[in-house]
Amino acid sequence: MSNKTYNKMWHQTQEALNSLLDKESQKMTEPQKSQVFFFQMLATFYIKYVQIFRNMETAYDQIVHPQKRTLIRKILDGVMGRILELKNEMVELELTEFHYFDDILQDLKLAPKYSVKSIPIEEAVKWIQIAERARQGRLRALFMKQIYLQEYRAKLSKVAGKKVTDTRAAALCIQKVWRGFHQYRRTEKEREEEMIFLGMDPPPLFNEVSTTIIQAERVNRLREELQIKHEENYKEALVTIKDNLKLTEGPDIKESLQDQIRHWFIECRNLTGTFPDYPDEEEGGSAIIFSNKTPQQVIDEIIANQEEEEKSRKKKKEKGKKPNKATKEKERKVTKEKSKEEEVEWKMSPSVFLHTMEEENNLYKDMWMNKDESWNFLQDYDPELIKEEKRRELESELRVQVDELMRQELKNLKLAVNREKEYPVKPGKKKGKKNKGKKGKRGKKKDKDLTADRSIESLYKELVEEGLLIQALKVKLSDYIGEYSYLGTTLRQVSIEPMPSLLDVRQLITLYGILPLGSAAVHEKAPLVKSLLLVGPSGVGKKMLVHAICTETGANLFNLSSHNIAGKYPGKSGLQMMLHVVFKVARELQPSVVWIDDTEKTFYKKVPNAEKMNEPKRLKKQLPKILKLLKPDDRILIVGTTQRPFDAELQSFCKVYQKIILVPRPDYASRYVLWKQIIQRHGGVLSKTLNVSCLAKVTDGFTQGHIVKVVKDVLTDRRIRQQTHKPLTAGEFTAAITSMNPVYKEEEESFKSWYAKTPLGKRRALALTGGGQEKPKDKEKKTEKGKKEKKRK
Repeated sequence: MSNKTYNKMWHQTQEALNSLLDKESQKMTEPQKSQVFFFQMLATFYIKYVQIFRNMETAYDQIVHPQKRTLIRKILDGVMGRILELKNEMVELELTEFHYFDDILQDLKLAPKYSVKSIPIEEAVKWIQIAERARQGRLRALFMKQIYLQEYRAKLSKVAGKKVTDTRAAALCIQKVWRGFHQYRRTEKEREEEMIFLGMDPPPLFNEVSTTIIQAERVNRLREELQIKHEENYKEALVTIKDNLKLTEGPDIKESLQDQIRHWFIECRNLTGTFPDYPDEEEGGSAIIFSNKTPQQVIDEIIANQEEEEKSRKKKKEKGKKPNKATKEKERKVTKEKSKEEEVEWKMSPSVFLHTMEEENNLYKDMWMNKDESWNFLQDYDPELIKEEKRRELESELRVQVDELMRQELKNLKLAVNREKEYPVKPGKKKGKKNKGKKGKRGKKKDKDLTADRSIESLYKELVEEGLLIQALKVKLSDYIGEYSYLGTTLRQVSIEPMPSLLDVRQLITLYGILPLGSAAVHEKAPLVKSLLLVGPSGVGKKMLVHAICTETGANLFNLSSHNIAGKYPGKSGLQMMLHVVFKVARELQPSVVWIDDTEKTFYKKVPNAEKMNEPKRLKKQLPKILKLLKPDDRILIVGTTQRPFDAELQSFCKVYQKIILVPRPDYASRYVLWKQIIQRHGGVLSKTLNVSCLAKVTDGFTQGHIVKVVKDVLTDRRIRQQTHKPLTAGEFTAAITSMNPVYKEEEESFKSWYAKTPLGKRRALALTGGGQEKPKDKEKKTEKGKKEKKRK
């Protein structure tokens, strides 16, 4: 695809975003009385933003124009942030981390890999009749074939008694055999083609890299080189164009600014009788007065300010009397009634990212929507746009110099006309507001930097040597193989809570881990997720997901697992130093992931005697303090993994981890995809003799770890070489997996029952039973009552 095609894709996606922003602005003010309808609205917006995100991501990846890519990147950040906001609202509404959009996807005709069409009964009956007649026809044909063969054999037995001397009869016999063999080969080939077409067999040369893919990779490399080249040219142009503007247009800009400010002096003097006070440099100087305003607008503002001051003085005189008690009571009643009405209605919470997206969208409309780019065939930078941007920068820089000159000129004018002198003010009394602020700050203690005398490089080296900073495995999130759950909505409609699928888990990792860590702008403004807990049986890929987060975001991986920190930095001071060094390096080299494996050990109910020497609970008191210190601009994520959450104190466990994700064993659909892909990745060839569907059915309860181990054990180098004359069979894999212990349903149910005890699980259970959500005020009242009862006892 050419660059022109991707430009067209960008424009179409921008139109879709524009219409979506209009719809959102309308729906923000409209309250909804139905919770189901409100969720469908949120989910529809969520799906549409995901579509826009994917198209924008493709456009950003393919377009080579540097200024377009800058704008697209800003829009992408806004879209990512809005997706996270909508996800947060859906979680608060449905009180679950997993959401299913089967019905909405069908309405939008976006159902992945499947579609359901309702047909009338008459047509369905007709199809059944056709199929039944065809079946009867096949049976009749088979019966007639058997009769024919019997007659044919009887004829042959008669002929066999006589000697065949006729050459024609011999030739006919040979022809029959050859034609039968040829037809057999032809039928077999057609059957293979049909199976490939239906997707039941892999196509030929499936495991070999095609020339098309090689060519596509080559084009990708060339495009990346061109993007880097254009980006470098653009950065150079930013400097050179600004320097040229400074030489050519700088004096004129300076002179026009001085004339503008002088005109302001004179007009203020004429209107108010006195010269104005010049704003300080810290306040913004003359830029505050003349920001996007003409001199006439500034004069109009001065007159309007005078009128407002007079009105405010009159109002202050009138407001001498206090309101009566009766009026206060009426107001209280009205507010109570309003609050009751508001409880029933559902409203979208205000968004941080909508405003920025609207700004960027308006910028696109003004700059790129109808721009003629016929001259820019190579899609290099646009010099005129750089000039506009650099003129504004140059003006702000020159304004600082002009302000210094004009302040002195104003002093001279006051001295000459009004004979006013400005006496130097003592530095302590110049700005009262700042001094007050400083007094307030004296009480606050600043955190001491325990390693102020050391460089980040030395601290980094120390953490590597101690094994606290480890190298993440190069694993992509796409390597976490699985399939979607297509019946989630259907099951929930009949009050059955489905187990999440592997791709549902992968989606949550993207939303809570990869998107915020990958973009500083998104992390600062989106709903903040500081900590994440992955819960599930052994072998479901929890550690793999941790490494995938690091690979996708380029994050550093710090290992603070209890077994890893045992014996390191002993004592309270040592522990304080270790955490200080870890989080100092994590902040300096963000994004960073702090991983705590077997995190239930940190929150043990009772420490086993065998582990008491290792002090597994060292971090228990420190982790909540660390979480409080993490700010939105710290791109640090604490990730815990556990296969035995039951051993931990639930209350303190859930206080540390904001988001808890239950990672299940793979279902049938995920196992089917896993077997196919893992066998192919390890050099196996899929053939007719290998029944993957049977493998997926038999291995119910076995995890990804089990499947990978079995495939590695079976597919040795020798077995891979034998595949040409001895194809793989399902029996080879089932024989190898019999020695392993699966995850039984009882174990899976224990994880579900544990999750039901977590804060979000409790809230969901309460909502499902009709109890509704507890308000924070109600909770406070309950705790106060409990305390009073304890005191009485």
